[in-house]
Amino acid sequence: MKIHILGASCAGTTTLGEALSARLNIPYFDTDRFFWEKSVVPYTIKRDPILRNQMLKDELSKTESYIIGGSLVSWGEEWKQMFDLAVFLYLPKEIRLERLVEREIERYGNNIYDDPQRHELFLEFIDWASKYDDRSFTGRNIGIHESWLAGVNCPVIKIEGDVTVAERLGRILKAIDRV
Repeated sequence: MKIHILGASCAGTTTLGEALSARLNIPYFDTDRFFWEKSVVPYTIKRDPILRNQMLKDELSKTESYIIGGSLVSWGEEWKQMFDLAVFLYLPKEIRLERLVEREIERYGNNIYDDPQRHELFLEFIDWASKYDDRSFTGRNIGIHESWLAGVNCPVIKIEGDVTVAERLGRILKAIDRV
């Protein structure tokens, strides 16, 4: 089983991916691990697209089943053919942004307010993430995700709203039974 989970930042893709991985006993891969280079200031240096794609493909080649969490929309058309099931998570903006602030505080503490560089990165990230529902935004947005999902060669399930991880797992397990 090859599953792709995507949605806006803080929609719950990582939480769901890790829970599904534990439930199905198949590995979970987060696209951020491949998209961003390790750096002193995390999430600031993008990895070369050719290298990131190859790194992810190398990891996937080691297993028959996997779960990938995160957006692959800019990674190439070939990714649309690599899944048995796609899961699209959608949460209202207010919930996502509240979770995003909580996550940033958990990661960086008061540095998101006290350190000038971290604060600027925090504000830029909040601004970027807040535009997800704007289909005219040139960054990653809901329209881009919907368009990408329309081109995948597998069933797509959409889970909307702030439902529990257990409820999300239940919906996915039912969908897997039909695949």
